[in-house]
Amino acid sequence: MNAKRPFWRQFPELMLMISALSAVGSAAERLPVVLTDAARRVHETGFIFDGHNDLPWAIRSDFSSSFDKADISKKVSKLQTDIPRLRQGNVGAQFWSVFVPAETAKDGTAFSKTVEQIELVKTMVKRYPETFELARTVNDTERIRKHGKIASLIGMEGGHSIEDSIENLRRLHAMGAGYMTLTHSDTLAWADAATDDPTHDGLTPFGEDVVREMNKLGMLVDLSHVSAATMRDALRVTSAPVIFSHSSARFIADHPRNVPDDVLELVKKNGGIVMVNFYSGFVHPESARRRANMFQVSRELRAQFPIEAEYKVARKKWESEHPIERGTVYDVVDHIQHIAKIAGIDHVGIGSDYDGVSMVPEQLDDVSTYPLITQELLNRGVTADQIHQVMSGNMLRVMRQAEIVAAAQK
Repeated sequence: MNAKRPFWRQFPELMLMISALSAVGSAAERLPVVLTDAARRVHETGFIFDGHNDLPWAIRSDFSSSFDKADISKKVSKLQTDIPRLRQGNVGAQFWSVFVPAETAKDGTAFSKTVEQIELVKTMVKRYPETFELARTVNDTERIRKHGKIASLIGMEGGHSIEDSIENLRRLHAMGAGYMTLTHSDTLAWADAATDDPTHDGLTPFGEDVVREMNKLGMLVDLSHVSAATMRDALRVTSAPVIFSHSSARFIADHPRNVPDDVLELVKKNGGIVMVNFYSGFVHPESARRRANMFQVSRELRAQFPIEAEYKVARKKWESEHPIERGTVYDVVDHIQHIAKIAGIDHVGIGSDYDGVSMVPEQLDDVSTYPLITQELLNRGVTADQIHQVMSGNMLRVMRQAEIVAAAQK
């Protein structure tokens, strides 16, 4: 037996059976994960590079874009993210999402509001310079880590932000955006979303041009939120590795936001990464089934309640009337395990979606809890080196390769 290989790769048929059984098991059948000193040491010798955190939108929508109202230098109970808990979780690099709702495309404010969100991230970095520093490259990230700070990168969540303009794409990249999710919840004029009616069977020729321009800029192509056909088209067109900044495995939880196995195999060939989302409605199998139409419901509620505060009340009411189960940390690790089995351990990472989701699994309440994932991976036979790959190494490799592709086109 090769001790360097993770347990599930030594016995793939057994792990397929275990995955199937765990996917239908209830949280009550799984005892809480207990963090050991050994796991804590493994976790502390690396760092977390999380692909997606929606703190900027939470600050905007709940605290009027004010770090006076939400001083994240101390615990903010309404948030899942603040500096003390980032330190507890050993977060060393973070893509901060500069999300704006898809409906901003309808009133022509998507680009301007995205600029505002980018400025909000920069404001946060300036407000807490002892903790954060802006990063654009792998070298930036590694340098910032050596100084004990959190490398802060910017990710655009939705191609609606460019308002169908390649020039806007270039402008937002110049302002700091390091990746762009090709769609959010709604299908665009050039790309089909996972959670809307398809109209293009993937990407249009303009959508393909967007992907090529992103490769040229060194901007990561993010395929979370897009339809499976768009995933396949983007993987055919791109010359750089792609990311899924916050998606999980459809085999484990059958939700359109998750990645099918055939696409996982393409991600392996592409050299990309799938960063596992923590939202209960995407990772817990039964909850995923119950929330399969959640984005269509959101569109209908937004049409009925155009004022944001009223929409949030209506959305919360709908969620309470359609309850889901939280699931547990085990569910998240099931997704990591499955992606590693299909695509390989080199192609999976962490994309929590903290402060962008209404429910997370038990024991993963906030950004302080990442060490429990390390613990459960160790429990399943994953080596420390492989855990460091999942937590940060794979993402750094993808970024480095995208930088090489961009440099070759200059």
